[in-house]
Amino acid sequence: MPAESGSPSDVAERPRFEVGDIFRTHGESFAHTHVLTPDQRKALWAISHCRTAVLGGHVDACTDCGDERPSYNSCRNRHCPKCQAIAQAEWLEKQKQRILDTGYFHVVFTLPSELRALGRSCPTAIYNLLFEAASDTLLTLGRDPRRMGGLLGVTAVLHTWKRDLQFHPHLHCIVTGGALDLGSDGVPRWIDVGREYLLPVKVLSKLFRGKFTAGLERLQAKGQLELPAPLQRPGAFSALLAQLRRTRWVTYCKRPFAGPEQVFKYLGRYTHRVGLSNRRLLEVTDEAVTIATREGKTATMEPVEFIRRFLNHVLPTGYVKIRHYGLVASSNVRTKLEAARTAISGDLVEPAPVRAHARPDWRSLMRELTGIDLTRCRACGGEHIERWTFGLPGSGRTSQGPPPAGALP
Repeated sequence: MPAESGSPSDVAERPRFEVGDIFRTHGESFAHTHVLTPDQRKALWAISHCRTAVLGGHVDACTDCGDERPSYNSCRNRHCPKCQAIAQAEWLEKQKQRILDTGYFHVVFTLPSELRALGRSCPTAIYNLLFEAASDTLLTLGRDPRRMGGLLGVTAVLHTWKRDLQFHPHLHCIVTGGALDLGSDGVPRWIDVGREYLLPVKVLSKLFRGKFTAGLERLQAKGQLELPAPLQRPGAFSALLAQLRRTRWVTYCKRPFAGPEQVFKYLGRYTHRVGLSNRRLLEVTDEAVTIATREGKTATMEPVEFIRRFLNHVLPTGYVKIRHYGLVASSNVRTKLEAARTAISGDLVEPAPVRAHARPDWRSLMRELTGIDLTRCRACGGEHIERWTFGLPGSGRTSQGPPPAGALP
């Protein structure tokens, strides 16, 4: 079994193949023969040049033993399989305040195949509607007095891929196993739903379908959808809506999490995941790319098809793919979330003073994620390290200075 990404053994045993290798070999010809969005073109270039001399780099030199280690800068594109560890660790540090000492459930909302063409033609509108319909479904049912009668906490993460990189938009939702009821007297009460059951799946599916199709109709009426050619024919969009309302939408609850600690580990694995990690590349030749899919199965495709599938999952610039609702919404973190924490513990908890979140030291994060201590020489363990940069404006020799933006070994 391969080591978890970010562990010391993961660093020592680098993957045999990388997405960047495929992009460097076939990316230029692909770009000349396919229509790409500016975001896809940017991702293609960035991943192709990640940790290469094109982006510059730095050399760490030990003045005790003379060992020198060059490192090229990373691209920091959020779709790059090699550039997510630090961003992920920083994000997780900020989420600790949102975790409650209660049970959690994992709910997945999936768009039917009939909507994939529309998702590719106007991704921002469709993804936003997916977030809106799914979160509203959960919060509406949570507020229903026949269910819980309170406010749930929901963290939603957008994924757009299947294991074979086919386009498959769906939302992973981490949902509190209970809801906050402030009641008419304003006293916070926590309504625990137990460990085995959150909400009926059929009700979730039907309500989600209704909210999404109503949202589609609203967007089309406002002219906010870029319809693909087949849907521009007279009556085609109305026929699609009718078909969607007859279709059984896939919504399901996975097994509940064992507790808050497991939720935190799950978020660490899923929040900054890209369509494919380098470790899932099993074989790469000039003619074919083979990737691991699920349960020991594989998928093989031509390099050009691999690039096409990978770039299908490039999100629009600035698009927020992790969102919080209900108790964990930003507007409720210092108020209703703290009230829920008080209700769960049974003690009156004074909210901690709001402080600006300090960016974690990058060397500490690297040590935590990889086991590598960048303040010491990897050859002799000495602490006298000089660093100089190359390939960037103002490059020069420094003593233990931080790397330029994107420079991580």
